[in-house]
Amino acid sequence: MQDALVEAVRAWSDDPPRDPKGWLVTVAWRRFIDATRSEVARRRREDLVDDEPLPGPVSGVDDTLQLYFLCAHPSLTASSAVALTLRAVGGLTTRQIAEAYVVPEATMAQRISRAKRTVSGARLDQPGDVATVLRVLYLVFNEGYSGDIDLAAEAIRLTRQVAASIDHPEVAGLLALMLLHDARRPARTSTGGTLVSLADQDRSLWDTRTIAEGVEILQRALARERLGEFQAQAAIAALHADAQRAEETDWVQVVEWYDELVRLTDSPIVRLNRAVAVGEADGPRAGLAALAALDDSLPRYRAVEAYLRERDGDVLTAARLYVEAASRASNLAEQEHLTRQAARLNARRG
Repeated sequence: MQDALVEAVRAWSDDPPRDPKGWLVTVAWRRFIDATRSEVARRRREDLVDDEPLPGPVSGVDDTLQLYFLCAHPSLTASSAVALTLRAVGGLTTRQIAEAYVVPEATMAQRISRAKRTVSGARLDQPGDVATVLRVLYLVFNEGYSGDIDLAAEAIRLTRQVAASIDHPEVAGLLALMLLHDARRPARTSTGGTLVSLADQDRSLWDTRTIAEGVEILQRALARERLGEFQAQAAIAALHADAQRAEETDWVQVVEWYDELVRLTDSPIVRLNRAVAVGEADGPRAGLAALAALDDSLPRYRAVEAYLRERDGDVLTAARLYVEAASRASNLAEQEHLTRQAARLNARRG
């Protein structure tokens, strides 16, 4: 019955049943049947074992990273390998992976199912591509840094292992990027748990030791002159970390690094972030012009437009856009942050 009530909270707001009591009884009964079948299957598996295995030595080797490489199987495309690894090893839900890839959840579910079928008959004894594993670690870190579960520390730990065994500037660039972002974590939320925007963060809370480590790793990687997207992202993070106050940020350089990222990735999300940087470097109308060239269905498009409209003095439109952005936010903390921005502007309008 508890499971049924939880499902009701999730489902009824969009489509309340005509017979609530009957709906609850039906769902509770199905949950009971599922639990019973699972328990019966577990007992059957135990009965198939003739003798309990003798206790043996436990390996002291951490094979988590090896699992990442094995799931990035050569028979899979890069996108399918990333999705499968995030689901099977990273512990992310299909919804979280879909949001990271900016695709519908149903599309991602099909992609993961196809990947499972592809490797179901394959021997998992061939390590996958390093670039694929780096992409997985990056997405795991992003989910841990800003999502529903805290996986950031684990992603950094595994990336350190990769960096210790593979001498490549992009591996170093990813590690530097993670460290520079993670150094700002203590200032990202208030004591009440609400999000704090980068411009409003108390920079005295930033971990200067971690920033110094990230910058040093990045400088060594850039000196090798084999630029990749993780190094470019880390360079942007380093410019933010270098500014003692938000207004001291070198936005012109930030835009230049975003131009490099666009060249390397041609990602719409990168172009969206670039529009913010252009708005800071050249004024909000320049930022709005850059934004207008993008698909307005992109995640956080409305939030970026609201910010630039506010900077341009159009408070009424900005407040409306913040409300729209809040309704589309992927997590509660972001939704509350955007709602507060709208409330702040509405209060200012009187």
